[in-house]
Amino acid sequence: MARKPDTPLRRGWTTGACATAATRAALLGLWGQGRPDTVQITLPKGETPVFELAHWDQGTDWCEAGVIKDAGDDPDVTHGALVIARVSASGGGVRFKAGQGVGQVTMPGLPIPPGEPAINPVPREMMKGVVHDLAQELGQVANITIEISIPKGAELARQTWNPRLGVKGGLSILGTTGIVRPFSCAAWIASIHRGIDVARAQGLRHVAGCTGATSEKTVQALYDLPDHAMLDMGDFAGGLLKYLARHPVPRITIGGGIGKMTKLAQGARDLHSGRSQVDFPALAQALGNDELKYMNTALQAYEKIGEPMVEWVAREALEQVRSMLPDGVGADTVVIDREGRIIARAGV
Repeated sequence: MARKPDTPLRRGWTTGACATAATRAALLGLWGQGRPDTVQITLPKGETPVFELAHWDQGTDWCEAGVIKDAGDDPDVTHGALVIARVSASGGGVRFKAGQGVGQVTMPGLPIPPGEPAINPVPREMMKGVVHDLAQELGQVANITIEISIPKGAELARQTWNPRLGVKGGLSILGTTGIVRPFSCAAWIASIHRGIDVARAQGLRHVAGCTGATSEKTVQALYDLPDHAMLDMGDFAGGLLKYLARHPVPRITIGGGIGKMTKLAQGARDLHSGRSQVDFPALAQALGNDELKYMNTALQAYEKIGEPMVEWVAREALEQVRSMLPDGVGADTVVIDREGRIIARAGV
């Protein structure tokens, strides 16, 4: 995760907010109001941002508009993406379609059932609200198909968790408030939760959470786990384990490098370098070696005393994991080196 800057951070808008703004603009065109330069929407908590149009096209029975997503100062892969809504008359209320670059849900466990466009419930309600409000204002019938597209969305989706969550072909239209809060942990933890939901819906009996790509590759190969069993834990061991305690699977493996696993062994729940540190005096006391007080990194400590260090880390990390899980959930830990080699395991 990128380091949070010291200067004030600018908020941005979710793909759901952008899709809603584009939908409102396109409806104005479809219903004879012409092309607006800007469009204003109301977010779930009452804020009323204004969006500039970046795209416009219109036919005899359809109209589409697009806005550029501004994620503020958040390192969001969809920042700068063009979000397009095409609206056309249809029967049976408001319907949604996935256009270019927007995914389809293929697995159970997500808020949207399989076979549906990957447009989450809150953005759907926001767009429906725009349709009904404008229909009432302009004397129209609220029977509309909304097709959301994000050019290059399929390419961007490969940088997200969508393929692992069973969302195929593109991005999801997300957002619960419409607002992107820079460097928020909430979006990452929410993705971990959705990963657990999908794994449970698929009936998986063994999942794994790892601190990074190298440990993930090692653990996945060790147990021959499918992609959707691999939860993108990153630094958020606590976020994963707390949710898993409420929504259990039979077995969890936690894997990672020596530094982050040492912090977990010492009781840290957030393993980010800016939010937790290895306690070297405590490590020295636990391992009965005063020299460890003066180490700078967990790797240096490991290089100093070898196997006793990593075996302690694996055991104590396992105890921390078990302390957060209910009875009946099996757990094990895997500690790796920088090359991805397993240097200690516990709970096997």
